[in-house]
Amino acid sequence: MKVVLLGSAHPLRGGLATYNERLARAYQDAGHEVVIYTFSLQYPDFLFPGTTQYSDQAPPKDLDIRVAVNSVNPFNWWRVGRKIKSEQPDLLLIKFWLPFMAPCLGVIARIVKQNKKTKVISIIDNIIPHEKRIGDFNFARFFVKSVDGFIAQSKSVLADLDFFDNQKPKLFSPHPLYDNFGAAIPKVTARERLGLEVDKKIILFFGFIRDYKGLDILLDVMADERIQKKNISLIVAGEFYADSTPYLEQIRRLNIQKNIVLKTDFIPDDKVANFFCAADMVVQPYKHATQSGVTQICYHFDKPMLVTNVGGLPEIVPDGKVGYVTEVSVKDIADALLRFYDENKEAVFIENIEVEKKKYSWEMMMESILQVSQKIKV
Repeated sequence: MKVVLLGSAHPLRGGLATYNERLARAYQDAGHEVVIYTFSLQYPDFLFPGTTQYSDQAPPKDLDIRVAVNSVNPFNWWRVGRKIKSEQPDLLLIKFWLPFMAPCLGVIARIVKQNKKTKVISIIDNIIPHEKRIGDFNFARFFVKSVDGFIAQSKSVLADLDFFDNQKPKLFSPHPLYDNFGAAIPKVTARERLGLEVDKKIILFFGFIRDYKGLDILLDVMADERIQKKNISLIVAGEFYADSTPYLEQIRRLNIQKNIVLKTDFIPDDKVANFFCAADMVVQPYKHATQSGVTQICYHFDKPMLVTNVGGLPEIVPDGKVGYVTEVSVKDIADALLRFYDENKEAVFIENIEVEKKKYSWEMMMESILQVSQKIKV
């Protein structure tokens, strides 16, 4: 097949770019021709909460990435749509995560479909965003109408799609493993690289820091007297995409500075292994969610997880098998962490992870896309 991916890729950075590039490689490895059309402008600067949208890494030499799409210029959408339409791909795959992108991606998809050949399938992270804004539902509806079929990355998103369309083919297929961050390294080595004590109890909060991800809850957990007696440390690794002031004030107010390690710059791909491999467990205390790429990095590095019982997180973290599922509660999270250490669960969780992660291959994602495409008539 000839496959076009429309979405984030180098020179942009972050999980969306990582996902699209990894999916492109999976199709190439299977013998297909693949092109990625990425953004020349993804977000206007005033809408972007981080320091920079762009990677400082060299462009991948094995991928055909075309920097072409301006998310706020309708004339550009028309030109890009006509260009992809003329290339006659068999599949146009669009990773959708934010209603702001719906006009751009939806218009391009509509134009491409005019060739009466290309099937348009969207891989949906969220159709109803975590941080809601005026116009979200209308934008999402516009995008859904421009697409032929859907892959939902969680069962909750699959259910949300029914609000917008209950006729087009759709399938739940969980987020595949992020296996592009290199091999695991020994815990001692990872801790030495980060300047951490090698014999300490360490947990990790990883990823862009947004309010819905519940870092404030985890900081309250760290103030629990039982956690302090265990001398557990927390690494916070990821860039602030929310105001950092309330979190820093909370750390000072709770007097937990000695057990908090802040690494709040963007974490480049070649440093990710250090953080996951240094930790005993990764904690995702989310207040609400659909799914999370962090869990799939955990699976890659054989790292036990604690997630809250929200959205699609419990679907991919079997409670008591590869980690814990708790309620969104300081006490429940603290209780689970104490259980993890008191019962020495790390080794058995790792053993179970090695079995469980076989479900999350990129080949299975391609198979799911194929199943949806076979139900589409053009």
